Amino acid sequence: MPVASYYLFDGHNLLHAGAYAEPRELTDMLASWLSLKGARGTVVFDGKGQAQQIGPLEVLWAPHADTVLERIAADRRGREQVCLVSSDLAVKGTAGRQVAQLSSQTFLRDLEPTELPPQRPGHVADLLDPALRARLERLRRGLDG
Repeated sequence: MPVASYYLFDGHNLLHAGAYAEPRELTDMLASWLSLKGARGTVVFDGKGQAQQIGPLEVLWAPHADTVLERIAADRRGREQVCLVSSDLAVKGTAGRQVAQLSSQTFLRDLEPTELPPQRPGHVADLLDPALRARLERLRRGLDG
């Protein structure tokens, strides 16, 4: 898998290439994966939805996701290492040679597990009360100010 500091994901393309029931399931996985990689990224879905930030992942919705992916790739490719994850040949062709590219199927096949190892008893997280843990999770997702 190419090493990049910024990843662009074609939301519905990736959603349909994997076994994800809904966009939220995909965005949670991508945010966790980016966090472990120490990278940032944007996933763009076709249609209407709530733009949000989930840790290092920006989630965007647009009437024409391909146009947004192409614009972001063009804006960033000269400043940082960008990797586009899409199986759409038109988007990949417009992104430019400076942008590393992976098909959605290859990305999912090569995806490293993002599951954390089981926690040992006595871990600090075990000492938090459930309400505090829920609040911290909302903060991590950027849902609570």
